[in-house]
Amino acid sequence: MFTHLMDQLKIYRTGPGRPRTRPNRVRGDKAYSSKAIRTHLRDRGIVAVIPQPSDQIGHRKRRGSTGGRPPSFDKEDYKGRNVVERNFNTFKQWRALATRYDKLALTYRGGAVLRAISIWLTALGDTP
Repeated sequence: MFTHLMDQLKIYRTGPGRPRTRPNRVRGDKAYSSKAIRTHLRDRGIVAVIPQPSDQIGHRKRRGSTGGRPPSFDKEDYKGRNVVERNFNTFKQWRALATRYDKLALTYRGGAVLRAISIWLTALGDTP
């Protein structure tokens, strides 16, 4: 699903011009530390800020010099990932999104848009 998500990604510009389809970097947790994902990001010229799980580190060290170099990892940049996680948690406070009762993706997306509107209206501050 990661490559499908990256194909759908659009970063709209503030001025004129078509939206960008390639971000500067991708922050992810240890679940996204697969060789396929890292290769996909490297082929597109995107910096991966993804830590390695301990089992991958152990496998690489066990292979010795044939295990290759460890992938680069920027700890300071990774600290910014919690902003995204907090936003997901804000959305998931709505029970319908957290439990995923909807069977159709279109219905689930409609619920996510509705939740985004309710968060936006609350953030305006002039509504009760």
